[in-house]
Order: sequence, then structure tokens, then C-alpha cells
Amino acid sequence: MAEPGGRAGQLKSSGLRHGWTTGACATAAAKAAYTALLTGEFPDPVTITLPKGQRPAFALAAEELRSASGPAAPGRHPGAPDGPSAMAGVVKDAGDDPDVTHGALIRATVRAGEPGAGVVFRAGPGVGTVTKAGLPLPVGEPAINPVPRQMIRDAVAEVAAEHGGTGDVVVEVSVDHGEEIARSTWNPRLGILGGLSVLGTTGIVVPYSCSAWIDSIRRGVDVARAAGRTHVAGCTGSTSEKVAVAVHGLPEDALLDMGDFAGAVLKYLKRHPVPRLTIAGGFAKLSKLAAGHLDLHSARSQVDKGYLADLARRGGADEALAAAVAAANTGLEAVQLCRAAGVPLGDLVAEAARATALGVLVGSPVAVDVICIDRAGTIVGRAEPLGP
Repeated sequence: MAEPGGRAGQLKSSGLRHGWTTGACATAAAKAAYTALLTGEFPDPVTITLPKGQRPAFALAAEELRSASGPAAPGRHPGAPDGPSAMAGVVKDAGDDPDVTHGALIRATVRAGEPGAGVVFRAGPGVGTVTKAGLPLPVGEPAINPVPRQMIRDAVAEVAAEHGGTGDVVVEVSVDHGEEIARSTWNPRLGILGGLSVLGTTGIVVPYSCSAWIDSIRRGVDVARAAGRTHVAGCTGSTSEKVAVAVHGLPEDALLDMGDFAGAVLKYLKRHPVPRLTIAGGFAKLSKLAAGHLDLHSARSQVDKGYLADLARRGGADEALAAAVAAANTGLEAVQLCRAAGVPLGDLVAEAARATALGVLVGSPVAVDVICIDRAGTIVGRAEPLGP
């Protein structure tokens, strides 16, 4: 039987155990809590549906029903509205990934909301609040990212349909000791204050042991070559993978889960070439590649906003815009500022990232194109392969 390709094949070949995102844990906790609010019973384990259709089950580590006059549930925000509520908690298992939130208790407290309001999100203790622009959420919102929000909405709708609820609820997510844990993340610098972000685009944490994952990238290239693929895509995550498939129609065994290891993909393809490589990823990560970094992990390379300002000037930005780019909170904010002014910063970053890649691949017959996206998967920059 042929070796599996793509993300699944890489994970299998790495020998590492996957885990669950904070967003998946919060979804499981919210589903259990809403079920208990409607029925008086907590499902344990509780099963949720992930964005790609997987149906994992989570054991509950904490549960409590309270009436309007009962004691405050653990983790409940002091300013939360009164009324009957249910709280459930799930301990995060990040698998073999060195995730700072591994072992954290993720709680969701659910109570009835205003009729017609749908799901309203609140940040409980240990979950941060957005205070600066440039993130995928407006200022003032709980730092619960868009995909986890949709997962929770879907779970609430499922419970409401099964047990006759309205689906109009307030969901407060909290993380025990989250504010302390967040000090070892980039949240404070990004303006996410008071705790952690609830993250995840697939619900699954893919472990990134450097040696094991680089080994799995090599296996992915080998599988693609053995299948006769002439075009592969190195993607930084699941969202960029979807975009690469949509743009180029690539099969699963042509997809390389590159993660932060751009250098591993390029160096192996230099020795084992495939005629065409697409590099697809978030704007911020690919701006690091554009600046010459081959390891895109936040602990080993940072977005250089001074470099982005120089690129913006080359694209026609005046000094006021260049200064705004240099002072931007995030790479995403920088590209948004430039797009509003008609400056193609995304394309300039893609072209510079392509140049870095070709510098590594020099002498090897691999054509390179680059796709930069924002967090929603919208393409914000392209660089096509260079002609002969």
C-alpha cells in the first residue's frame, strides 16, 4: 500500500501524538455546559464536531450547575449577569507539542441570553481582551478567535436543536491561571490583555518537534515525488493549505505541512527537486521569509516592521504611511494600512519571499510562486513564478 501523503502522512511519519486546541476544548466545555443548562445533566464525555468533520470526545474535569441565588461558579467573571448557569471544564491535552497551555483547565460558563441575540461571547478570568488594532477581532472583544467562535456557535445550535433550546446564550470562556500563562506568550505585546487567546483553525494541535517534523517534511516530498507530482505546496497551516488547493487544485499528497520550517522544505527540494513549488502562508510569517529568515517560529524570528516600511516605500508609500507601517501593532495591520492606500505591500512581501526561496534553491530546477493570506484566508499578496 502506498504511503499516505499530505498532513496526515506527515503526522504519521513523525511518530508524534497530536493534541487539541484551546478552541476545541472551549467548544467541548460550552457544549457540555449548555446541555446541562437545558437538561440538568452533563454529558461526559462530550463529543464535538471539528471543522474537518472529526468527532473527538472530551472528558469533563469540572462541572457545576447553579441557580440564580446559588454560589458563584468557579471561574465566573465577577461582572457576569445573574441567572441560572452551567459551567463545564476540560483539561487541554496538547499531545506532544510543547504548548504553554498544555494541562490548562479551560472552562465555559453558559447562561440564557437576550432573545434573538444568538451566542454572545465573554472573556472570563484568564482569557484576554483585544485592546489594539491589527488582530482578527475588533478592539474590546474577548480574545476568542473566529474559528473557535464558529465551533461554539455550531455546538450550541446542535444542543438547542436536540433539547428544544433557543440558542440565545452568553458563553463565558475562562482559563485557570490564564493571565499568568499569558505572560510567556506574545499576547501582552500584541495588546491582548488579561489572559490567553482561545485559538485554533482545525481543532487539532499538530506537534512541532523540530527534528521529527523536518523528517516528516522530507517524507512528504518523497511521497509526492513517488506519486509523480510535478507541483507541491509548502503551507504554514490549514488555512493556507485550503487556499493553495483552491488556487491550484492540488491533491492531498502534493501538500506539505511546512509549519515554521520553510528552510527544511527548500533545502530538501534543492536536493530532491519537484518542478514547481507554491509557498502559501500568513502574511506575517511570509514577511519573515521575505526578510531572509528560514525558521518562521515566533521564538526564533520576528516580524521586522522597519523592513516592511522600507518595502512599502518601494511600493510608493509616502513617509507618513511608512511611519504608520513601522509603528503597526501587527503585520496584518501593516498590510491593511497599505491596501487602504493602494500600496501593494502584500505583493512586495510575496516577491521578496520568492527571492529568498530561489536563493536557497539556486542551481535546482524548481519554479516558485508565493501566496500571502490574512487570517481569514483572503489573498493579500501574490508572486508568480519568474519566467525563463
